[in-house]
Amino acid sequence: MAYSFLDIAHDVLKKSPKPLTHQEIWQVALEQGFSDKIHTKGKTPWETLGARLYVEVRDNEDSKFVKVGKRPARFFLRGRATEISGDIVERIEKEEAKKGEKKTPYHERDLHPILAYFAYSNPAFNRGRSILTKTIFHEKSTKSGYNEWLHPDMVGFYLPLEDWRPSVIELNRLSDNNSIRLFSFELKKSLNKGNYRESYFQAVSNSSWAHEGYLVAVDVHQDDDFLAELERLVMSFGIGIIQLDMSDVDSSRVLYPARHRAALDWDSINKLCEQNKDFDKFLQDVKIDFESKRVHRSEYDDIIKDIEKYVKEKLKLSEA
Repeated sequence: MAYSFLDIAHDVLKKSPKPLTHQEIWQVALEQGFSDKIHTKGKTPWETLGARLYVEVRDNEDSKFVKVGKRPARFFLRGRATEISGDIVERIEKEEAKKGEKKTPYHERDLHPILAYFAYSNPAFNRGRSILTKTIFHEKSTKSGYNEWLHPDMVGFYLPLEDWRPSVIELNRLSDNNSIRLFSFELKKSLNKGNYRESYFQAVSNSSWAHEGYLVAVDVHQDDDFLAELERLVMSFGIGIIQLDMSDVDSSRVLYPARHRAALDWDSINKLCEQNKDFDKFLQDVKIDFESKRVHRSEYDDIIKDIEKYVKEKLKLSEA
């Protein structure tokens, strides 16, 4: 009988000390030469391997394999099932998170100018609108201990001063002020299986007051199941996800758009103003700009013109 994808999985898992995802099984098969035993013309053989394993476990009661956990599912040999403890998945995810945390020569706050540039210049995000941002310093809050769950790292706004005629803006001001758009951003250097839940719900906690809220990261773990879980969170809670590209900042993109909210959460906004002077000043500046029909750029984050130079010199990155 010809050597099959299931044979590959069996040969890998009989030596593996822990359950593996189908992508991990294929990677080990490449490293140990098992993949050379099978002839496939497919461009994504690891997906074929995954499909065979899923079907095998689902439809064959006498399968040699068992599925462990969800999103991502891992596989192990049924004959070694007694080696799996109850918290095996949690321990594996913690180990992967530690391995996945890349040491970087920059701090999280060094990413703020890059996000400011992205919000202002990326047409796929701002749809041609001039969105300006403002860094909110946690250390200026009156209460410490849970500031990171209270307010975001950066906020932004859009006023249609260049797009609407003065008479329209004035009429809007006298009605419901719905031309103003407020944005909220929570930044992380990375998103992986070990930190995505806490990071996402931190963004939910401190960004749900705005019209649009986003969780922003540079390194986003590339795994189909992981990305599907991120998408599920976005669909459920509405906070979008942006990935900043350090090799080419202009290629940064919105992985999952935020759900737009028609109304602001005024109670949360008032609480933020009471506890953080930066946020209170930001709202005052936006109000002044709207009433004067002129944006005072000096009150907001600078837009760096040569962003690639900033990445290279400030972040010490010449390439991603």
